[in-house]
Amino acid sequence: MHIHRLDLDRRRDVRRYVRFPFQLYRQSSYWVPPFVGEIRAQLNPEAHPFYHHGEAAFFLALEGNETVGRIAVLDNVRYNRYNQTRMAFFYHFDAVDDTAVSRTLFDAAFDWARKRDLELIWGPKGFMTADGQGTLIEGFEHRPAIGIPYNYPYYGDLIEDAGFEKQLDFISAYLDLRRPVNERFLRVAEAVKRRSGLRAVHFRSKSELRSAIHRVAAVYNEAFVEVQGYVPMTDAEAEAVADRIVAIADPELITVLMKGDDIAGFALVYPDVSAAIQRSGGRMWPLGWLYLKREFERTTWLNINGGGILERYRGLGGDALLYAEFFRTLQSHPQYEHAELVQIQETNFRMVQELKALEVVPYKTHRLYKRSLT
Repeated sequence: MHIHRLDLDRRRDVRRYVRFPFQLYRQSSYWVPPFVGEIRAQLNPEAHPFYHHGEAAFFLALEGNETVGRIAVLDNVRYNRYNQTRMAFFYHFDAVDDTAVSRTLFDAAFDWARKRDLELIWGPKGFMTADGQGTLIEGFEHRPAIGIPYNYPYYGDLIEDAGFEKQLDFISAYLDLRRPVNERFLRVAEAVKRRSGLRAVHFRSKSELRSAIHRVAAVYNEAFVEVQGYVPMTDAEAEAVADRIVAIADPELITVLMKGDDIAGFALVYPDVSAAIQRSGGRMWPLGWLYLKREFERTTWLNINGGGILERYRGLGGDALLYAEFFRTLQSHPQYEHAELVQIQETNFRMVQELKALEVVPYKTHRLYKRSLT
């Protein structure tokens, strides 16, 4: 076995790197491929906004001509400056169940990071804030939400074997939309609207949604300052996130909380079209767009993935208004029966308590790992 560092100008290298997880998970009915175009962009310094402020290296583990593992290691210079740290991230970790493979991959990543004078490494953590992160450690019997990693159960053991320990867990929870709505939320929401001046609005089209992305990104940048691992989203990253959202969004399901003409908060809700992404192999062409269109019409699942309220509006009851508006929206979309609240940090105690009030059931856990490089 040997480690090969990708030459990003060689199409064969990029193709092998992109194809490996498709080979590894070909027998899995749960794994959902990423959009291949997004992964190729992540390997293209001319195409991805990460490279405006960071560098990355990509490695393959090879046994003869067979690929048995891969890993990416990132130096997000902007993140380190903002957080005053010297952190590397690992991402795209995939490997057969063999500690010799995983150790060799991680050693290559550690060596690259140390040569850049980085002192810590976290992961799996991606190129942008909007990238799903963590290694699945609980909930292997469920298909992942869109953009969220799925992996085999042995991954956690391989990562810990390389010297990592837990940094943080992300909890995803199941919400049964067939249950009657808690009327208390609706009453509280009406009272909130009367006394606070907050109101909930929806988008009428994808073009209207896209035009508002930069305003929503500005709210995100202010609302999530205290979240662990935070770094503000750049304009170029907001554009990339907009492309991702518009591709999978039903604008009517996305709620924006307004106070006068200002955006006070938002909730991002998507139809879960992961079954279509599986059928298309992560490709929009030639038939991926058709699979997506059909799945929009028949999926019974929603992903609730992203939301926040500005600090100055949090005491006004905006959370209750967002929840109530979500359930009201569902009344005009009766096809949806299930929802997943995606990747809530275990340290977000306010949100954890609100989930208990909503009677949702935690059913997946993703773990972010850490390791010293010194």
